[in-house]
Amino acid sequence: MSIATTPPTDRLLYRPEEAAELLSIGRSTLYELMTAGLLEYVKLGRCRRIRRSALEQYVDGLIPESH
Repeated sequence: MSIATTPPTDRLLYRPEEAAELLSIGRSTLYELMTAGLLEYVKLGRCRRIRRSALEQYVDGLIPESH
């Protein structure tokens, strides 16, 4: 039995899986955003990390759809 936990929001860097959970999107969608240059990330050795500020910037840049 696994218990889903929400990553803490007070960190400076997040693993892609944690960032995807914070954005309520899938991990593959997050990687697509990173590849397309829509979500900035940093590499630490072989690891990718997303800054909290990059997540906030991405969300701030989303354009609401009008119905």
